[in-house]
Amino acid sequence: MGWFKKVRRTLGSGERLKVPKGLWTKCDKCGEIIYRKELEANFHICVKCGYHFRISASEYLQILTDSGFVEEFDPRMKSKDPLGFVDSKKYSDRLKKGQDTTKMVEAVRTGEVRIGGYPAVMAVLDFSFMGGSMGSVVGEKIARATVKATERRIPLVILSSSGGARMQEGILSLMQLAKTSGRLAEHRKAGLPYISILTHPTTGGVTASFAMLGDVNVAEPGALIGFAGPRVIKETIGEELPEGFQTSEFVLEHGFLDVIVPRNEMKKTIIKLFDHLVGRHDSGTETGSP
Repeated sequence: MGWFKKVRRTLGSGERLKVPKGLWTKCDKCGEIIYRKELEANFHICVKCGYHFRISASEYLQILTDSGFVEEFDPRMKSKDPLGFVDSKKYSDRLKKGQDTTKMVEAVRTGEVRIGGYPAVMAVLDFSFMGGSMGSVVGEKIARATVKATERRIPLVILSSSGGARMQEGILSLMQLAKTSGRLAEHRKAGLPYISILTHPTTGGVTASFAMLGDVNVAEPGALIGFAGPRVIKETIGEELPEGFQTSEFVLEHGFLDVIVPRNEMKKTIIKLFDHLVGRHDSGTETGSP
């Protein structure tokens, strides 16, 4: 008599084996089915084709910083509805949906962080909040964060993931392009470094302002980067666009980027840039990288 007895369960007619939801995900590029924990362990990069899945601002903070925010700036600053804007939905309803979906107050989080021991100010946009669009509050938070970096004489890092200026605020949104650019000019005048990280997608007014003004412009592989997206351009001028048009690789080839870095190498790259642009002695930090 055997020690173990194998029992085989036969499913009844119409009965399906229940598999917990969320265990697996499908790559948008190659179609590979990936175990979610394996994907998370690989920085949300497809193990087969290298496709970079879109992730949240909080996940970027976890990946790129030593321990998240040392101090978060303006965490309760909220957008209002100055124009009473309504399209297919009320602007106020879109704001509430963004807040409910992301558990964020606005489309950007800002604050002081440590990256490889270096103090820096960081702003991280989240595409899941109204497409990471820049309204008056997003622009104000980025402008204030830039001022903080200048006053504290530490580097600035902005990670962009955005469809551009927020149309529901009209000219109030467009004003943020000039405001953020002006604050960055003051930061540069003070001799302090600014690293811009562009992720998928970075378009519109964000590209036309702070996203392309870094001392070093870094992008993730395969990110859509441009002013008007391919669909808008094609519908406007009726022209077929070049293969891979406005991907980070295309933009790098045409001189608008400095380097493309996979997400799992991004923190090391930022630390190397700080080593060159700031130096351990100037930053007052201990030597060595994590």
